[in-house]
Amino acid sequence: MPTRGTDRPEPIEKRRLAAVASLLGAPSTLRRVPQNPLEAHEMLLSGLPSRALLHLIQNLVFLRWDDSLAKAIGMSHRTYQRHASVGAKPLSPEQSGRTWKLAEILAKATSILGSKEEAEQWLERPAIGLNQHRPIDLLATPAGVELVEDFLVRLEYGVYA
Repeated sequence: MPTRGTDRPEPIEKRRLAAVASLLGAPSTLRRVPQNPLEAHEMLLSGLPSRALLHLIQNLVFLRWDDSLAKAIGMSHRTYQRHASVGAKPLSPEQSGRTWKLAEILAKATSILGSKEEAEQWLERPAIGLNQHRPIDLLATPAGVELVEDFLVRLEYGVYA
């Protein structure tokens, strides 16, 4: 019989970080999966490896590299192509943060909507709760990111407007 407390489920925060890291290709693309938000912060300051962004983009089912995705990441198509080349430098802290945030929102939407495919489609559809804006378009600014995150919380709790 297991000792009391040893079978506890993994903390929610740790599962959330693992889901985001998985979308970024961990463990093969990241040195390690962050165990807490401070480790994630430090990893982003150092810059995510380019291959983490490439893994995220290449494993999208419905979303493709376009102006909206470029603005969400804060990177031109040409810069994305440079990062796709062999031996590319790590992403800047800003690009790393925006890449992480996109993966974080995609992970949260997947959890709420039930599948990654549905989450990607949701990102592209105009939302009544976002005044008919597409969530992917709002990810271009911190204020827009906050709107999308708040909307996801409302969806999670069944409050759509």
